Amino acid sequence: MTPKNLFSDIPAELAEEAIHVLVESHGVRIERIVSRGHITAPGSWYDQDRAEWVMVVKGQARIAFEDRPEPVALGPGEHLVIPARVRHRVVHTDPDQDTIWLAVHFP
Repeated sequence: MTPKNLFSDIPAELAEEAIHVLVESHGVRIERIVSRGHITAPGSWYDQDRAEWVMVVKGQARIAFEDRPEPVALGPGEHLVIPARVRHRVVHTDPDQDTIWLAVHFP
């Protein structure tokens, strides 16, 4: 058991979001996601078969939901649960700094 730091090993260049699985066990996956201006491709939606809890640890983001007129803004410490099969997309992450997310996927 060696401690690790959520803020270490972040690439200097990010052509794509950096997704690192921190732990996966018994149907639960915990990821660290690093975005730097990355968004979901226009016209694309996430439509996952598992629920997801997301939290912005650092930075800023906005998530749009197909059934809501306005995106949800998230800043440091803010989190939400996205139920399974709820179509959503990331429409903004800060291009000038890392947005570090924790994402927990669960049944």
